[in-house]
Amino acid sequence: MKLNIGIVGFGEFSRTFLELFLHHPNVEAVKGAEIMDDRRQEIADQFGITMYSSFEEMLEKDKELNAVAIFSQRHQHGPMAIEALKAGKHVFSAVPVGCSEEEIKEIVRLVEETGLTYMAAETCYYFPCAVYCREKFKTGYFGEFVYGESQYYHDISSMFDSFSGSGGDDWKKVAGVPPMFYSTHSMSMMFSSINDYPVSVTCFGYEDKTGDDIYGEGKNHWDNPFSNEIAIFQMSKGGYARINEFRRIGTFKPSSYITGLYGKLGAYEGSGMNHFVIRGDVNEQPETEDVGHLINAQKFESVKSQIDTSEGRMNYLKYHTGYSAVHNVDRLPKEIAHLESKFGYTLDGHNGTHVFLVDDFVRAVCSNLVPPNNIWDSAVYAVAGITAHKSAMEGGKTLSVPFFGSAPEGWYEKWEEELKN
Repeated sequence: MKLNIGIVGFGEFSRTFLELFLHHPNVEAVKGAEIMDDRRQEIADQFGITMYSSFEEMLEKDKELNAVAIFSQRHQHGPMAIEALKAGKHVFSAVPVGCSEEEIKEIVRLVEETGLTYMAAETCYYFPCAVYCREKFKTGYFGEFVYGESQYYHDISSMFDSFSGSGGDDWKKVAGVPPMFYSTHSMSMMFSSINDYPVSVTCFGYEDKTGDDIYGEGKNHWDNPFSNEIAIFQMSKGGYARINEFRRIGTFKPSSYITGLYGKLGAYEGSGMNHFVIRGDVNEQPETEDVGHLINAQKFESVKSQIDTSEGRMNYLKYHTGYSAVHNVDRLPKEIAHLESKFGYTLDGHNGTHVFLVDDFVRAVCSNLVPPNNIWDSAVYAVAGITAHKSAMEGGKTLSVPFFGSAPEGWYEKWEEELKN
């Protein structure tokens, strides 16, 4: 089987995925849908693919499509995924899954009913700190999980062009989305690392005071007053996780990372380019290992010794692009593993994760396997964020987090076996 995939929306990152899908050996054809005339023509001219004027037109007219990739605005993901699944298409979607419990529950139901593949394009599942912690945790190195911290820090001022370019005159209505509605970066890193899900949450919000009419009652579609939200989750196995989602903060990169993962036997601690694992008897000097060379991007590691932060800025582009040593690059198809864009787009951004995302979605559909970032895990990340925001709006009230079920038993072992082939 080969994919005939339609990409929806060409605002920010979808062109990277378009090139990767075009070159994947198990993709037969790529189409596109874009409501903005100038963007639609630009994509058609650059890539020479069939373009439609809307998602609805593409679903209605293109009978050859067997999959869609959704890169529209965040609040549109859920309704579009539902429509695509009802039309019998496999779904690859930018995060979040949806912005309401009802949307997410319906997507889970449709996947279970139809057997179609749903995979979220969640980059941080493949971030090197998450890959490292996930593999290390499985060995028993950390022991029973006690506490962990992860976060997504992205000041909204750097996203104004993106929001206004796609949202028109009312872009602020969308830009004010509750931070916890976009929490899958931070949650996917932590929750996948410890193989657990949250059962309750207490969350607090920082009421924005900037005065640019993005946050506050009547200023966005959600009457959301918070630019920053801080949540504490109790996990099903008893540990606790702190998740931060900040949109007003004076820092840029790295924006998504695990600060610490603590078990009864050992710990991981990360900050910027520094990464350590620590383990030892409490009555003795603990063993500490620097694992930065495994987690930092290889492009960054090659120049790290030359950096003098007292004289200027760290090169965050090198820090944030390309693979790390912990990545299993050998498992990727040679056609896309080191593909360079003909049009100047960064194909190895987000620590090279786009390549893994594309290959895993194609593999899952062609092999009829449950992929990483499957609907059950992705639903956990999204519903936890929705519930956390509800807690913040209620002044930090502790709330139960709904759970819509787990992926089929043994899916991960089957997936690992597939990657060996």
